[in-house]
Amino acid sequence: MSQPNTWLTQDAYDRLNAELEHLMTEGRAEIADKIDSARQEGDLKENGGYHAAREEQAKQEARIAQLTDLLRNAKIGEAPPDDGIVEPGMVITATIAGVKKTFLLGSREGAPDLQIEVFSESSPLGSAISGRKAGDTVSYEAPNGKTFEVELLEVTPFQE
Repeated sequence: MSQPNTWLTQDAYDRLNAELEHLMTEGRAEIADKIDSARQEGDLKENGGYHAAREEQAKQEARIAQLTDLLRNAKIGEAPPDDGIVEPGMVITATIAGVKKTFLLGSREGAPDLQIEVFSESSPLGSAISGRKAGDTVSYEAPNGKTFEVELLEVTPFQE
């Protein structure tokens, strides 16, 4: 399932690309060795090591597919222009259900070490505020079915 374009800094793109390269080379070789070693232990029906290695392989292949899709659809580079419009790569300060929050609209994958909360542009909140500007008030329905009101207070480009 292809995801929408995701904004990433060049550093985040490089880091995720390096992870993908590792998983596709050394990672796959390590898993193949584990499966081969476990296979040589005998009966596969009762071989816990074999089943654990196959499960680890499935998780790794899922991560490879996720990273491949994310990087294929990534928009890399500088933060968007300082035009006050909500889009990926912008830091938004908003009052959400009466609580003031500041967060980055982008990919959690691209910002694991940042000291700021990250919301995906495809999340219910991200979808509701995309294309809006400071001063706008919108509402969105959360996955739990509750509706929240969002007042956009400030929209500025992300800066590392």
